[in-house]
Amino acid sequence: MAGAISARAAVLRASEQQFRIEDVRLEPPRADEVLIRLAATGVCHTDMVMRDGLLPTPRPVVLGHEGAGVVEAIGSAVTHLAPGDHVVLTFNSCGHCGCCASQAPAYCHEFFPRNFAGVRNDGSTPISGEGGAIFGNIFGQSSFATHAIAHAVNAVKVRRDAPLELLGPLGCGVMTGAGAAINALQVAPGRSFAVFGAGAVGLSALMAAKAVGAGPLIAVDRNPERVRLALELGADHAILVPADDVAERIIDLTRGGVDLALDTTGLAAVAGTAARALGQRGVLGLVGASPPGEVLPLDMTAIMSTGRSVRGIVEGDADPHQFIPQLVELHRDGRFPFDRLVKFYPFDAINEAVSDGEAGRTVKPILRMP
Repeated sequence: MAGAISARAAVLRASEQQFRIEDVRLEPPRADEVLIRLAATGVCHTDMVMRDGLLPTPRPVVLGHEGAGVVEAIGSAVTHLAPGDHVVLTFNSCGHCGCCASQAPAYCHEFFPRNFAGVRNDGSTPISGEGGAIFGNIFGQSSFATHAIAHAVNAVKVRRDAPLELLGPLGCGVMTGAGAAINALQVAPGRSFAVFGAGAVGLSALMAAKAVGAGPLIAVDRNPERVRLALELGADHAILVPADDVAERIIDLTRGGVDLALDTTGLAAVAGTAARALGQRGVLGLVGASPPGEVLPLDMTAIMSTGRSVRGIVEGDADPHQFIPQLVELHRDGRFPFDRLVKFYPFDAINEAVSDGEAGRTVKPILRMP
């Protein structure tokens, strides 16, 4: 391959559940693409969903979609980035459909193929290695690697004095939680907010709600360490499951039900409890990944008679080019301490990082590239 870039990547091959670090080659960036040298990449639950075959992502593949790094080269059509810029990589979008044109790229009409199919729009992949082509372009980046080919639309420039190794999760998990609170549910002072699931997404939502002065804030989780961390990060109340009726506890704590709630678990029973905990005109947001066909149990009369509503939220309703720099500033001001969620692992320890994340030993693993 003329002009190929040598890199190391964590490759997931057919029928395997473990990642293997391999030598790979990347094509040079095309007109609308950029070459990124990764500093670090977050490990997200969605990577595991693809690993487990719950989405039809092909193999062999390089996953990873919370990359942060430095631009090394740009395509001829890229105008807002230059070599040396620090960037956070986020989800891919078409940039021209109705939702993208309305600054709602998370609902891009082409979201699925551009983020999960493992190929560019023309069916090609920029990655090759042992045995030939390797599927890439996951979330427009495939950042479980030392280098990645990304697209101009999903590379967000950030200030150079920000801690680049920390910033990758702002591209998906942390942005999803914080955006769900601030953008989608519009938490505000005097509005009560309950988070179901105190993982990276839920705790990011909690911290964002705290940053804008909402309250009281309530966290619900089955992990005692996560419950303690939620209290340290600003929750006014934390409920450890199993407990007596969680919905009733929240109704008592808020004197009638919570204004806003967020389910991050993707479990129908948990989301149903969150819906029951809503007060008059309360809103429940859903961000957890559920199996196709999962049905949410709702009392239709209770929803109708109280003005409650339930809505889905993708990527925090965020326009990443606007929202990620906002989160960087909130962190610099000490109002959004998402660094409390992370643990760094060397790239070669990717399988340990994945195991610790899935077991709940680490809230947000980040792979530090060599």
